[in-house]
Amino acid sequence: MSAGRREWLGLAVLALPTVLLSLDMSVLHLAVPHLAADLRPSATQLLWIIDIYGFMIAGFLVTMGTLGDRIGRRKLLMIGGGAFGLASVAAAFSTSPEMLIAARAVLGIAGATLMPSTLALISTMFRHPKQRGTALAVWMSCFMGGMVAGPVAGGFLLEHFRWGSVFLMGVPVMVLLFATAPKLLPEYRDADAGRLDLASVALSLAAILPVIYALKEIAKNGLSLTEILVLAAGLAVGAVFVRRQRRLEHPLLDLRLFRVRAFSAAVAITLVGAVTMGGVFMLVSQYLQMVAGLSAAGAGLLLVPQALAVVAGSMIAPRLARRIRPEFVLGFGMLAAAGGILLFTLAGASGGVAFVVLGMSIASFGMGPQGVLCTEMVVGSVPPRRAGAASAMSETSAEFGIAMGIAVFGSVATAVYRDRIAVPSPVPAAAAAQATDSMAGAMEAAATLPGATGEQLLATARDAFSSGLHTVAGIGAAIVVVFAVAGMVALRRSPAAAKTAEPVPVAS
Repeated sequence: MSAGRREWLGLAVLALPTVLLSLDMSVLHLAVPHLAADLRPSATQLLWIIDIYGFMIAGFLVTMGTLGDRIGRRKLLMIGGGAFGLASVAAAFSTSPEMLIAARAVLGIAGATLMPSTLALISTMFRHPKQRGTALAVWMSCFMGGMVAGPVAGGFLLEHFRWGSVFLMGVPVMVLLFATAPKLLPEYRDADAGRLDLASVALSLAAILPVIYALKEIAKNGLSLTEILVLAAGLAVGAVFVRRQRRLEHPLLDLRLFRVRAFSAAVAITLVGAVTMGGVFMLVSQYLQMVAGLSAAGAGLLLVPQALAVVAGSMIAPRLARRIRPEFVLGFGMLAAAGGILLFTLAGASGGVAFVVLGMSIASFGMGPQGVLCTEMVVGSVPPRRAGAASAMSETSAEFGIAMGIAVFGSVATAVYRDRIAVPSPVPAAAAAQATDSMAGAMEAAATLPGATGEQLLATARDAFSSGLHTVAGIGAAIVVVFAVAGMVALRRSPAAAKTAEPVPVAS
């Protein structure tokens, strides 16, 4: 059955929380200096203010996706939207670091309801594969549009108002969602889903949160015994969680979904794409500021073409997939992305900004189809009653991938940096140790040294950091190529992939 005017207006409603989530992700870093000056958090508290939001989203995605299938997707979307709006107000008017951390934690839990709910509702409203592909492309474009608009809107608000104003952007969006959702969005729930297994919820949190935490800490501080133990504990609890899901009649996560080739292949490709893009682009952002010497605002402006390229790739993908088999659109897009990533190897200590911007734009355009087509394969390869859980798995794999990419590629880049840096002999031992640790340390050490010596230290540090970027780009490009080919082979005869290209009527 084809979607009508009501469904397309409903898609505009679903775009509201999607834009809001991406706005909230992109504005906080701009507000950090302002809120730090006002609330005076400790270094540990500041880290929790920044990280707790992502931790809660990652931890609760699986639970919220399954919960939406049980209690109703529109109902969960509105509950989450209401909680997000109230938590936004609490964050905006926080009077202490502890209050802001708590508000950010609630924002993360509420945010975990929004992404799987919107995706699952799209799968319910747009049953015709052609229209669903277009709807998903619009959804992805709205998310990336929010990432572009966030720094611009946040910068304006911070220039004219208190730092809390960046959180208040969510309030009118949620008011509009409450006014329009009951009229334009359908309700859907799985009548045979059974009760929510609270033990599984606890196990999923006890598995996901330590793993995400360990990966983030490894990315910041390097590998240590503490992080290894935390990671091992999370994986051990994850094994217990998997065993429990296999025994339950109504599991929190139906592992049988992974028997569907299109589902498992799409989730794997999403994971790999997030690993590569998260890790490589993190280093690119650092390159623009620490090597090229751009301000945060200048670096942000150079990221706009990348975001626009993702939007373009996302919007083109469904049209191409109707003329060419979607696995080929996906695979050749990833191959193009690998070529863009390889351009980073041409970015040296000086004069490399053009290669970085061009490489980011090509890579983002090539990865655009992945976001749309893999999501379409995930939601299109499972029964409608399981769309919420499937959407949550797709989002969770992306969260894990970003954290893993930052940790792994960050560690590789750091190892190369420490191996390649050649500290000039006049540099004192303390400053040399600081410079050898990281590029940020080299910049701090150089600021304490006489002009010529400081410049020599910065020059060798920039060369070493560029070498780390080159190594990571080469590894990332190779991984993308391998999975591009593997994905085309794995999806070659997948019925779910074929549906993306050839619309078929579906009973309402």
